[in-house]
Amino acid sequence: MVEIDKSEFKARRERLLAQMDANSVAIIPAASEVTRSRDTEYAFRQDSDFLYLTGFNESDAVLVLSNNSDIPSTLFCLDKDKLAEIWHGRRIGFDKAKSDYLFDEAYPLSELNDKLVTMLNEKDAIYFAQGAYPSFDTKVFSLLGTLRSGSRKGFKAPSAIKEIRGLIHEMRLFKSPREVNIMREGCEISARGHMRAMRYSHPGATEFQLEAELHHHYAMNGAPYPAYGTIVGSGDNANILHYTQNSDVLKDGDLVLIDSGSELQGYAADITRTFPVNGQFSEPQAALYNIVLKAQEVAFEEVKPGGFMSHANKRAMEVMTQGLLDLGILTGDFDELMAKGACKEYYMHGLGHWLGLDVHDVGDYKQNNVERAFEPGMVLTIEPGLYISEDSNAPQQYKGIGIRIEDNLLITESGHENLTLSVPKTINDIEILMQSAKNA
Repeated sequence: MVEIDKSEFKARRERLLAQMDANSVAIIPAASEVTRSRDTEYAFRQDSDFLYLTGFNESDAVLVLSNNSDIPSTLFCLDKDKLAEIWHGRRIGFDKAKSDYLFDEAYPLSELNDKLVTMLNEKDAIYFAQGAYPSFDTKVFSLLGTLRSGSRKGFKAPSAIKEIRGLIHEMRLFKSPREVNIMREGCEISARGHMRAMRYSHPGATEFQLEAELHHHYAMNGAPYPAYGTIVGSGDNANILHYTQNSDVLKDGDLVLIDSGSELQGYAADITRTFPVNGQFSEPQAALYNIVLKAQEVAFEEVKPGGFMSHANKRAMEVMTQGLLDLGILTGDFDELMAKGACKEYYMHGLGHWLGLDVHDVGDYKQNNVERAFEPGMVLTIEPGLYISEDSNAPQQYKGIGIRIEDNLLITESGHENLTLSVPKTINDIEILMQSAKNA
């Protein structure tokens, strides 16, 4: 399995320091555990910014960066504690964290407040993500209050509070070669999981059984958790964009839409495929499906250096508008329908989003209020869809059909690489795969 070397995390911290104002300090907290109910917690997921800068996967730690110090990077983390580790699991400890994760210094979390007073004193600016963790905001403002009221002790508080997220998020938008390799691996695991679900699908199975097939495949191939709540929507459930109930029985003659991806070393995959429960598309299902597939294909042509998401979306909407006209779902003049975005009645979301440590990853879509062009190293999804709900005004044969097709694309120097290409998406390829499972 590909891993990111600890030296890359150190280099990221150095890059961030180089962008900060002179004589400033940045404070980046880790995530805390979240209570699920009474004495149980949700599975811990590290804060993505903290993970990006450290690779350190324990809760409640704090990273402090200073660009006017002989100690540029300092980690505060939970200390070794034999009794606590018996109950809650092993801790790395600050000594080992310093050496293994290449920090310049490390201290036990219990020393955070006292050390921060010294580290913030006489600095011109403090960078942190105000509002991300309200309890941490309280801690920071309390420390600033201590400095402001301690002039007789020689204390001087930073005069400026600056936002750190924009600097980190611009870095995260462009993936390094190691990040790309992890995402390739995670996308392939996810693609194979989707294929497994297609093979398992049959009338009488449940949506949550398809979900279980996916999650089992992820875990057995090194990705213990999905990157987000898996969507398995059969029949009219596919027209609920973020349907995660996954409780219904699959019916013969329906389509099922699966939107799911694994999380590998923190990096998300995000794939959607739509296929017939019984392995055979009906004529109305096939007609709608091929419109969405063609819309995705023409959108792909715009995914290259210098391309724009808005251009890709316009081309996808042109295909879907014409296709809906041809089927009698929309009526009127094509140009007029395009001008008023008529297909949005059946395609109500955006075409795609950035992908990385978060499934809807960070990074500005505009710079100086102007849409930014695609550049090498960006990773994004392209996911057109059509959703004809049971209560729509469409012809009866199309009601209850929801279709989305989503792939993950890496922008390269010459165009793009489809990281999720291996999971079938043409009608013929899907039907062949599902038929092969029945014949096995």
